[in-house]
Amino acid sequence: MLERVITELEALQSDTPIKHRAAASIYPEGKHLYESQLAGYSRRRAKIAYTVTVPVCRGSFRALLLYDVAEEFDLVEMRKLIGGERPGRSPGFKLPAPDYVRFERPPVTEPCDPIQLTSGETANASLRYFEYGVISLEFDMPFETQWTDLIALSNRWIWAGEVERRGPKTIQARLARLQPAIRKAYTEWLDEAYYVIHLSEVIEEDGRHPTGSELISRYGRELSQVIRGENEPLSEVEQREVLASSLSYYPSDLLVLGWLAALVYDTPEGANPIIQLLEYANTQLLEYRRYDEILTTVLKRAYAVLEDRGRISSRWRLSREAAHLNQLRLDVTELTERADNAIKFLSDMYYARAYRLAAVKVGAGDYRSLVDQKLRTAGELYEFMVNEFREARSFLLEVLVIVILIIELIPIFRGR
Repeated sequence: MLERVITELEALQSDTPIKHRAAASIYPEGKHLYESQLAGYSRRRAKIAYTVTVPVCRGSFRALLLYDVAEEFDLVEMRKLIGGERPGRSPGFKLPAPDYVRFERPPVTEPCDPIQLTSGETANASLRYFEYGVISLEFDMPFETQWTDLIALSNRWIWAGEVERRGPKTIQARLARLQPAIRKAYTEWLDEAYYVIHLSEVIEEDGRHPTGSELISRYGRELSQVIRGENEPLSEVEQREVLASSLSYYPSDLLVLGWLAALVYDTPEGANPIIQLLEYANTQLLEYRRYDEILTTVLKRAYAVLEDRGRISSRWRLSREAAHLNQLRLDVTELTERADNAIKFLSDMYYARAYRLAAVKVGAGDYRSLVDQKLRTAGELYEFMVNEFREARSFLLEVLVIVILIIELIPIFRGR
């Protein structure tokens, strides 16, 4: 065993990508050669760590591409246009969960044709339309590979950007025939991308299937690389940071959450509801980003109006601007509540903890805090603008009263 490791080390030393660095700085072809050599070098170097056992990983790699394209979808009309049936309870939880934990209006699902990637791989595709105007395009590619190849696959899927480039064209082709179901389409879309590595099975050399805790203790370094999409091993501090966001319900399952990707170690039946929760958390992030953008524009306009309030005529217009600000504030509040109430998670059940952790990792909670803060600011500005208008109105009424009084007193003084 030791002799084989030494032989592989010597081979690596004689075939490192260093000698291609000079060509990379001069010729474009040299750059591609250097990058391919570097990737191959990293994979071969990583394989040396597995001199005892190389586990086989089976599962699928999923890319969730989400787009906020409209204020609302009419799901009943959309279901008629697509021809789908109304689904049952969604998500379909495997673990114990109260009956009320479900989508009030489940998203409409539309299957798509598989796509052929430039690598020659085939990915299945499907679309889901959420009531609050978000479309989720999912690409799903099965795999059966070893850790080192899974690391390279994750790096390529996350950072190559091929599926992201195909997303908008796929969405636009569908929206053209779904116009009757779209309410208040946005001229500018917001988008998010999230990746899920679903491990349905990990088989070690002796045929055993490791538990979730064993997967972390034995292969924590590789898990952190897969979740971050990194070819190179992360530092110990960063590994601990990645693996700290993990949950398990049974010994045989594992969920590790990151801001860009998550790893789900479970059966397909157990993984599907978790993936739906991850998708939902990212739709929430999109919605809060949209509301934050709307409120930012509204507040800028309100501040501009207030800066010009020195003149009485400008103050007189504050009533109209205050009414506009308050209407937008109420609209955003209504939209926020609708997105929040799409599915409710209460108590400390496993799915509630998984959703809350996912929302924190992707940043939905941070954007929700920004939206709440700006809603409060909008409310305070509304009160201030109304008070300014009332003061201006009171001043004008007082002036009118004085003018009327002077007009009435003039004849009296003239009579004297």
